[in-house]
Amino acid sequence: MTSQPTLQSVPALGTHPASGSNPSRAETREQLSKASYDLLVIGGGILGISTAWHAAQSGLRVALVDAGDFAGATSSASSKLLHGGLRYLQTGAVKLVAENHFERRAVSRQVAPHLANPLTFYLPVYKGGPHGAAKLGAGVFAYSALSAFGDGVGHLLSPAKAAQDVPELRTDNLKAVAVYGDDQMNDARMALMTVRAAVEAGAVVLNHAEVSGLRFTKGRVTGAELRDRLSGDEFGVDARLVLNATGPWVDHLRKMEDPNAAPSIRLSKGAHLVLKRTAPWRAALATPIDKYRITFALPWEDMLLLGTTDEEYEGDPADVAVTEKDTAQILDEAAFSIRDQQLDRDLITYAFAGLRVLPGGPGSTAKAKRETVVTEGRGGMLSVAGGKWTTFRHIGRTVMQKLEALPGHPLGDDFEPISSLPRKLPLPGVANPRAIAHRLLVDNPAPGPRMAADTAKHLATHYGSLAFDIARLANEDPSLRERVHPDAPEIWAQVVYARDNEWAETADDVLRRRTTLTIRGLATDDVRARVQDLLDKK
Repeated sequence: MTSQPTLQSVPALGTHPASGSNPSRAETREQLSKASYDLLVIGGGILGISTAWHAAQSGLRVALVDAGDFAGATSSASSKLLHGGLRYLQTGAVKLVAENHFERRAVSRQVAPHLANPLTFYLPVYKGGPHGAAKLGAGVFAYSALSAFGDGVGHLLSPAKAAQDVPELRTDNLKAVAVYGDDQMNDARMALMTVRAAVEAGAVVLNHAEVSGLRFTKGRVTGAELRDRLSGDEFGVDARLVLNATGPWVDHLRKMEDPNAAPSIRLSKGAHLVLKRTAPWRAALATPIDKYRITFALPWEDMLLLGTTDEEYEGDPADVAVTEKDTAQILDEAAFSIRDQQLDRDLITYAFAGLRVLPGGPGSTAKAKRETVVTEGRGGMLSVAGGKWTTFRHIGRTVMQKLEALPGHPLGDDFEPISSLPRKLPLPGVANPRAIAHRLLVDNPAPGPRMAADTAKHLATHYGSLAFDIARLANEDPSLRERVHPDAPEIWAQVVYARDNEWAETADDVLRRRTTLTIRGLATDDVRARVQDLLDKK
């Protein structure tokens, strides 16, 4: 076990910014307030980030702002899956599943193979369950066929074999197990790498900057008034076109444009639990609860992720949280297929809830389509909301197509149509993570112990080739090689890198979204204080 730096040594950590670091907040505020942009994207969730990335790739002058952190709400509260949507086959949405599979495989194989990994799923079929073995067997075969069998052929497996891969699987009354493949990611890391891609393409970005009002020119929305939540500074941004991509807050911003704007969306809360694993899992469980719902048990970040719930939410989006009712429901539903010892409440390290943005209308949220809603307001502001994480690239391209088609050419003509850009542009750091991990272990120019295997793997699968920048920081300052917490793979160099290169401003930015310390239950008061001390040195 690697020792931690002492409290006395921490003030010396990471005093010098990493090479090639981001501009300061003051410099970014000045840049935003002095320039005029083709497109201002309000909302740094994955839909806003993806649109900013694609718009900058098209040659537009793009600004992106968010009231909180990038991916700070819904976009870092997902089930961490890139998936085709097996349940959509029930409703006959074959084309949708095929499109989802195309996007999933593009992201996991060409766009971000360093941030996504294949995951085998087991669908247990219990006596008296909502679906029979024959139906599920046919379903997973069709599902795999729609992805051109790129993840193998969906099939049925014996309960005994499944129990070898998932030792905590309940085998009482287990008739068969259906098998299929999808992909998994760390959603916050995927979002941050997409922000980086947007910035590398020319976008100017600022988090923790809330919109206090919109700017109008002859009745058209032509920018926004902003307040830096960290410094209190007020400034404004001018833009030809403004895109409202604020997710659960989309109608709040629409009312800034038009106080009489009717609601366009409704919200559904999805809660998750993170638990320590009592045994290794080599596959995930997707257990049918009823005809429409599935509960997941996913091996993720050396932990077990359980969820999710699906219920209408009508409160303030900022107040969404996991309740005791949510926790009980998730554990009760997981108990259909998981043994009791793995569901002990003492194993829970973290709980989180997010809000799905769904089209407005009646009916159960569980049955509602996960489609993207695009509306244009009285002042010409475009609002986009909803959709699936899996199709984030497709949504960004779709929004760009809508912007290009607006009457009057509000974007001007000096840009490249999205249709002429490559379909599968890679995200920064794209590389084979196994090769990166191997080099991190073998290449050690600095004196001292080699990098730990779990740290090398973690860096490779969260940063790709950018992990070498973190290794360089650690080699230049041996104190940055130390673990942030002895029970997690992260090292202090990642905190410095997050501060200087990934727009981390608060301890939560680092501990919850740029590292896995919070979800592991390791964001102690001591760790938080040390991280904040490092952030304050910028």
